[in-house]
Amino acid sequence: MSNKKICNTSIIAHIDHGKSTLADRMLELCGAVDERNMRAQYLDSMDLERERGITIKLQSVRLDWKDSVINLIDTPGHVDFGYEVSRSLAACEGVILVVDAAQGIEAQTLANCYQALEHDLEIVAVLNKIDLPAAEPDRYADEIEKALGISANDVFRISAKTGEGVPELLDAVVERTPVPETNDDLPLQALVFDSHFDQYRGVVSSVRIMQGRLDSGMSVRFMQAGTNHQLDEVGVWRPEMTPVGSLGAGEVGYVLAGIKDVGEARSGETITTASGGSEFALSGYQEPKPMVFSGLYPIDGDDFGDLRDALEKLRLNDSSFTFEPDTSSALGFGFRCGFLGLLHMEIVRERLEREFDLNLITTAPSVKYRVTQTNGKIQEIDNPCELPPAVEISSIEEPWLSTTLISPSEYTGTLMELCQGRRGELDKLSYLSPERIELRYRLPLAEVVLNFFDQLKSRTQGYASLDYEPAGYMESDLVRVDILLQGEPVDAFSAVVHRDASYEYGRKMAERLKDLIPRQQFEVPIQATIGGRIIARETVKAFRKDVTAKLYGGDITRKRKLLEKQKQGKRKMKSIGRVDVPQEAFVSALSLEE
Repeated sequence: MSNKKICNTSIIAHIDHGKSTLADRMLELCGAVDERNMRAQYLDSMDLERERGITIKLQSVRLDWKDSVINLIDTPGHVDFGYEVSRSLAACEGVILVVDAAQGIEAQTLANCYQALEHDLEIVAVLNKIDLPAAEPDRYADEIEKALGISANDVFRISAKTGEGVPELLDAVVERTPVPETNDDLPLQALVFDSHFDQYRGVVSSVRIMQGRLDSGMSVRFMQAGTNHQLDEVGVWRPEMTPVGSLGAGEVGYVLAGIKDVGEARSGETITTASGGSEFALSGYQEPKPMVFSGLYPIDGDDFGDLRDALEKLRLNDSSFTFEPDTSSALGFGFRCGFLGLLHMEIVRERLEREFDLNLITTAPSVKYRVTQTNGKIQEIDNPCELPPAVEISSIEEPWLSTTLISPSEYTGTLMELCQGRRGELDKLSYLSPERIELRYRLPLAEVVLNFFDQLKSRTQGYASLDYEPAGYMESDLVRVDILLQGEPVDAFSAVVHRDASYEYGRKMAERLKDLIPRQQFEVPIQATIGGRIIARETVKAFRKDVTAKLYGGDITRKRKLLEKQKQGKRKMKSIGRVDVPQEAFVSALSLEE
């Protein structure tokens, strides 16, 4: 196929601005899907994506438009999945930047646009949803020109729902997207930009051919893994897997090589020929750094091996989370996992439970702290249980974020109140237009991971949007709060919190556990402590049998004698008794609802 006819492009936008609906219209116009098989959000293949109405995994598809071929990648919009967007951009020469004509530029719009500019890609700006009564395309076209420097006259106005303006957009994509500069005669270099595991066929890798040709049956080398394989199948997504004889330079498709080891075909891998291939690997991708850490434990201890296998398979499909074995006195054997954010953590847990039929307990999320000990040693800790005793700590640093919040200007006060209450520091306040503001705050990551996003949406009636990026470490006054049940610490409930919020956390956790732990034959004290100092306490009352029921009158000393005997028995039972904490209590106490 001639390179002149190839256009590699991605759809990027803020969450819920119509990327997947636009992809649906393009599939229909290009005849990629039969009318009887068409459904909404066609490229969102996971049940989880369709239920939540969001894109979680990037999806590529090959479209025929007039005398051109468009390799289109539909990307996620949520800030937690920005890593998927960056991977998509490495396989493209252009992007379609979608903006909601009723809401205008949002935080992720800016972030995605800047990513595209960093990759030096051609940007085709689009205002979607012009069919809505609340749409103001002229106003937001001017906003795009002011914020992004794209001329308002070059912004396309479309409705992905009705299809209005989409054919003209496809023409513009073909016309404006640069043709890939590649050569079929050079040694093969193919970039793996996505992989997933198929239990019947092994690893399916999505590839972009940078130079050379990739033929079915060819012996290839995965350069970073250092392994050789013979290709069983080479094909393209139409949008189903469709085998083709070969892929030339500049094309996008998939390869199957019967790979069973999940570590051999990670995203960012370079494929070349086994003999006489390229000497240099492609730069690939910068490994994403987990920001939120949590423990994953199987409710049934016998499922530990199944959980390990499931994590390894999921890691291939989503290389942005990490895991390592962990053990807890309360929860048994499990894994300490790192995620890009809270939504990412929820998605991974839900995928493990659905796709691998596991029942899991997730511990409270924490972040990675940098601890300087009195002996000068610096230690990075993502598990509160590993924090050294207070007497050995010289200082604790926590990660901070540079956040961008975009909102209607009437919510300025409530947003500033929310950020100030989370220890935020204001960097900048600017107006995108008379009705919309952009706030830039520095915030501790630990304050953002605990329901900050929910609060942001509820306080602004859903109109505010959030984007963030790491901003280094800063020293803070942090302490570890431990929860004791009958004098014994339960590591699953330990947390590192700011000293000002430690009492509130200890009190709430003690109150919640009092309601969740069933009554025993003896009193169970629940204590929240910092070091050796108790800051909150609740007590689960003991069951008490009415031992005086059989008495009918007589001297009061007879009742006292029986009650004293009962008290002695309770005291003896307490000294040898063990508090039984049901798994449901852990699940409820560690839930993220509050």
